[in-house]
Amino acid sequence: MSFQSGIAPWIAIQTTQLLAQRGHAWLLHGPSGLGQYSLAMELVSAWLCERPTPQGACGNCVSCHAIEVRSHADLFVLMPETTQLALAWPLGEKAQSELDDKKRKPSKEIRVEAMREAVEFSQRTSALGRGKAVLVFPAERMNHVSANALLKTLEEPAGDVRFVLASEAAHQLLPTIRSRCLGHAMAWPAPDTAMRWLVSQGVDGTTVPAWLRATGGRPDTALQLAQSARDAAGWARLPKALQRGDVLLQDWTIPDMLDAMHKLCHDLQVVQQGAVPRFFLAADLPAPASLVVLSQWGRDLAQAMKTMEHPFSAGLMQEALMSQAKSVLNSGQ
Repeated sequence: MSFQSGIAPWIAIQTTQLLAQRGHAWLLHGPSGLGQYSLAMELVSAWLCERPTPQGACGNCVSCHAIEVRSHADLFVLMPETTQLALAWPLGEKAQSELDDKKRKPSKEIRVEAMREAVEFSQRTSALGRGKAVLVFPAERMNHVSANALLKTLEEPAGDVRFVLASEAAHQLLPTIRSRCLGHAMAWPAPDTAMRWLVSQGVDGTTVPAWLRATGGRPDTALQLAQSARDAAGWARLPKALQRGDVLLQDWTIPDMLDAMHKLCHDLQVVQQGAVPRFFLAADLPAPASLVVLSQWGRDLAQAMKTMEHPFSAGLMQEALMSQAKSVLNSGQ
């Protein structure tokens, strides 16, 4: 399949599959980096397109252009404000005013006020006459209040509105939300397909295997890493740099640091049990510590993730994480 359209081939295949089915609400779920947002956008674009095909939206009509410029009157995008800003979706007038006046910071949750606007939107008449669509991403960012506000509308939607919820942690959603949607598990692309796609996106082919390894084969996340300021070779050096206590992660965010350490801990545990590591090459790993030590490290990292977005002191937390990593990685010598 050609990569020239800009749509990843595994997303194009899933778009065709889902458009052939009926349903007013889809839940796209799977690990991060598999393209949930991209697939959700393909679905809503096709639903609202003036000249849709079985493969998706035409890409040329007034509706497709309106979606491209983030101004479609019949599409409501429901996201945390941080995600909206990152993906260049405009905020509501009130929310933008509050942020401009520095009355508060962008929300990392889907706020109940935004959910109520979405419910009110779903009850309006379609502006362009092709129905309406509500896209929720990442759906696990709904808190209990906002999720409950959506339940009634999901159960008894207006006749011309369809929903697509895209999630990277569907287990965190209310069971009642999941039960009201048709579920679709995101497909994993074949490694060679993912490699060719990354090259088509401008990634240096010599670094593609390292980026895919670092992300466990998740192409969207691999592309983000490749477009960051990080060095592919630096990922391979990471385990032994941590073992030496080098300050390689000093400029990383707490979530990125914890993600890297979780992957390292995982690989050391599987190597300890005679399996093949997933995120690093075996030659790049130090001698693994005991399973008891590694299991405790994994639990400590999981506990740290609960406060990673609001650490009491980011600097102290980084120092503590790196000190613990050095101790664990040297215990296997």
